[in-house]
Amino acid sequence: MSTPNGNGPPPRPGRPMRLSTRKRAYFAMMGACLLLIGLAWTLVWRFSVTAAVVMSAVALVIPPVAAVVANSGPVNRQ
Repeated sequence: MSTPNGNGPPPRPGRPMRLSTRKRAYFAMMGACLLLIGLAWTLVWRFSVTAAVVMSAVALVIPPVAAVVANSGPVNRQ
């Protein structure tokens, strides 16, 4: 399935997110990332090193996902 003229990807269904929504989602994800790293390195490692490593691995994945979400909408031309 492609666009009517036959080139390019098919259009995305639904409305694109507004810039303010994307910013809020980005900051929430990055805050969660910092929280996970902070808790894993200061508190959780004393009880379970495995849990701290898993938390760090999850925190490692969050920044690229946050960048994709933040850049997923239309270009903000001001």
